[in-house]
Amino acid sequence: MLVAEDDELMRALVVDALRAELFDVDEASDGRALWQMTLESCSYDLVLSDLRLPIVDGLTVLEDVRERAPRTALILMTAFADDKTRARAAKLGAVLFDKPFAMGELRAAARRLCPQAAPRGTP
Repeated sequence: MLVAEDDELMRALVVDALRAELFDVDEASDGRALWQMTLESCSYDLVLSDLRLPIVDGLTVLEDVRERAPRTALILMTAFADDKTRARAAKLGAVLFDKPFAMGELRAAARRLCPQAAPRGTP
């Protein structure tokens, strides 16, 4: 899984929540890093991104990921969802989480979207 969030504390909370489920999680702190990591590896089961990232916004990168890796599950997090953003996310098949949200709901969504993801330590 790949998590992109520019707020260091929020990124740590999300990453820790997913790692608590024993998933392998990579991290990106801005849109450029997110884009680069998805270009280098289209094998992520889930890409979870904040909408507002420095350099390139998360939704733009998720649109690119959808084109290159149509089976990758997508989650968009934002505190700034408007109708246009919701429509773009829905068109991608991305799950949208409005901030603030419960980490338990995020973990449940990750498990639901990625049942095939092999948690760390599993054969």
